[in-house]
Amino acid sequence: MPSLFRAAAVALLAACAFVPAVQANVLVGGTRVILPAKDGEVTLRLTNDNDTPALVQAWIDTGDAKSTPDNVDTPFLITPPMFRMEPRRDQNLRILYTREPLPADRESLFWLNVLEVPPKPADRGADGNNYLQLALRSRLKLFFRPEGLQGDAQKAPAELAFHATGNALVVNNPTAFHVTLTDLVVEVGGKTVSVEGGMVSPKSELRLAATGLAGAPAGAVVRFNAINDFGAPSPFVGAIAP
Repeated sequence: MPSLFRAAAVALLAACAFVPAVQANVLVGGTRVILPAKDGEVTLRLTNDNDTPALVQAWIDTGDAKSTPDNVDTPFLITPPMFRMEPRRDQNLRILYTREPLPADRESLFWLNVLEVPPKPADRGADGNNYLQLALRSRLKLFFRPEGLQGDAQKAPAELAFHATGNALVVNNPTAFHVTLTDLVVEVGGKTVSVEGGMVSPKSELRLAATGLAGAPAGAVVRFNAINDFGAPSPFVGAIAP
């Protein structure tokens, strides 16, 4: 990538961090990406929902939100990595796995970045005033799913185990899949205790703050939504383990 564009992209990314309320015009077809190893690739649809063209750049990182296309190293290729999107048109992003080794007994998590750079206004500076131009970045989870994993991603939330430890809820995930929990509550003594959500990695534990959870007995009901492969919430019910 030309050094001048690289420097501009980095500066625009930094500006984006301070403008959370701006809405992107290039829409991504989904809230997450699942790449099955058996397929070796996945296609994602983008739509330019504006009346002006946009320059789009895409890359994948391992979790650093400050990443830029020139400093990432992941086993994936994106085609096209940079392109112009015409107004009211669609564009497919093709993500290919390069077959570099990844864990075979669990999913791996990466992040897909889609950076939108709008065109400069035709009348910029005509009245002598300064103007601000922003690049907008969408950032989606990308789950690489190896072949032959034990279990079912859609049923993985039902296998979570919950333990109350002081004012915290510890979630144990024995499965090979990532599970994202939202709307998490525990029923304690006739009251409902809200618990912050989060994502628990495969074969790992996640500790979630829950003020008022202290003293929750074994068997206390845990209700939550888990985000499925389509980005939609699915309801589940668990219980505090002894």
